[in-house]
Amino acid sequence: MINTLLSLDPIAFQLGTIKVHWYGIIIATGVVLALWLSIREGNRKGIDEEYFYDYLLWALPIAVICARIYYVAFQWPYYSKFPGEIVAIWDGGIAIYGAILGGFLTLYFFCRAKKISAWAMLDIIAPTVIMAQAMGRWGNFFNQEAFGKVTTLAALKAQHLPAFIINQMYIGGHYRVPTFLYESLWDLAGFLLLVSLRHRPHLFKQGEIFLTYVMWYAFGRFFIEGMRTDSLMLGPLRISQVLSAVLFIGALTVWIARRHSKQLPWYAASLKGEK
Repeated sequence: MINTLLSLDPIAFQLGTIKVHWYGIIIATGVVLALWLSIREGNRKGIDEEYFYDYLLWALPIAVICARIYYVAFQWPYYSKFPGEIVAIWDGGIAIYGAILGGFLTLYFFCRAKKISAWAMLDIIAPTVIMAQAMGRWGNFFNQEAFGKVTTLAALKAQHLPAFIINQMYIGGHYRVPTFLYESLWDLAGFLLLVSLRHRPHLFKQGEIFLTYVMWYAFGRFFIEGMRTDSLMLGPLRISQVLSAVLFIGALTVWIARRHSKQLPWYAASLKGEK
């Protein structure tokens, strides 16, 4: 009972009848920070910041719609009985993989329409996306979701977790494995790795920062997904694990195929002032 009372309220504040959730605040903050970082890097690459604003106007609604479609598709036995709830996104039920696929697919068509390099834009945006994903998992923390199997208080304390995380992992009368935290830390490590290495000469060719992001995220998500208890399933298979494996192998294959091309520029060589 004490632990239940100590859990954090997912509602940050209320304006009349409108409830503002911490999840929404965290996601919005991640999007704004990702936009700012992308514009800064775009300036170094000689890409007008207006492209990033225009892309975001298209990508945000499409990513949300795709995230919902992805979730509903793998929960169809339920939604087929209650079709009126398909649009009730305010009640929860979105999938990050749906948002990622929708966002990057939008980028491809956006770049074609604007006649700019999709690979260049992907390289710029990818590190900021994984940074936003690291932040977004803390929205799951406030909502007490994306957790793992039942564990013990002693096991959580053995990980040297702060009390506020341990308290929030007391869900439904049991302590839970904080898989949200594992993924957030994995994503943060990927962000730091990419931004610290991307400007090194002759390390990344065009497109390889994005491909590294895909492989990094997919590799970590595959194993973390196996710890979760709320996975979307297709028969006995966890959908996110299957997709993670496909994306990792696909990105690695594309990397190998492109790596030996002498026509692809080095990422760092296309920075302003670099040759």
